[in-house]
Amino acid sequence: MLQRLQKILAQAGIASRRKCEEIIAQRRVKVNGIVATLGSKADAEKDKITIDGKPIVPEKKIYIILNKPKGHVTTVSEKHEMRTVMDLVKVPQKIFPVGRLDKDTEGLLLLTNDGDLANRIMHPRYEIEKEYYAVLNKPLTEEQRQKLRQGVIIEGRKTRLNRFDASENEILLRIHEGRKHIVRKIFSEIGRTVVRLVRTRVGSLTLGSLHPGKWRYLTSQELSRLRTLNVLHDRTRPAHRT
Repeated sequence: MLQRLQKILAQAGIASRRKCEEIIAQRRVKVNGIVATLGSKADAEKDKITIDGKPIVPEKKIYIILNKPKGHVTTVSEKHEMRTVMDLVKVPQKIFPVGRLDKDTEGLLLLTNDGDLANRIMHPRYEIEKEYYAVLNKPLTEEQRQKLRQGVIIEGRKTRLNRFDASENEILLRIHEGRKHIVRKIFSEIGRTVVRLVRTRVGSLTLGSLHPGKWRYLTSQELSRLRTLNVLHDRTRPAHRT
């Protein structure tokens, strides 16, 4: 069956679909000896597909949830000798993080070699909701709460929290956006600094009792719910509540 080449590469665990598109654009991929281009299609069962001259070999798909501790960067490799999340997860398969948490942000991080699922979780189209626990430098004023309810302009675009619950300087919030540092930027825009940030949920996945620095494989039930969420995601926004 013919499929777009970036999808085949992602399903083979090479990288996320977006990253696979970059690899194709760099002219590193060939199909039956011919350099592929974006938009190329192939049959994974019949065609010989190579990257940098090496044939792709589909790996068994694995799905790992990590409770990322503060101080680790979310990259596969690091040139500046900083600790990465890959130092915490040792498996024989080549895996990569789904999305990013900055060095100072803690919490739930999914790692996998399933580029197709990774793309569906990261792509804005699917609006996968994330939940965070944040500690601010000061409690919110009523004026700041109102600004959060109305939405805050970040990089020229109004950004709203799906929901937030505030108690003193502690906030539990939900948001579907995944832009870099988006939670910190929202609070900075209204005059508050995030001193601690923990992601507690992505879609249907939660940390549960997983301790910082520890990881485990997703259960079949968790994976099934995650896939269902991707296919049948309800775009209806929950009501804001404080």
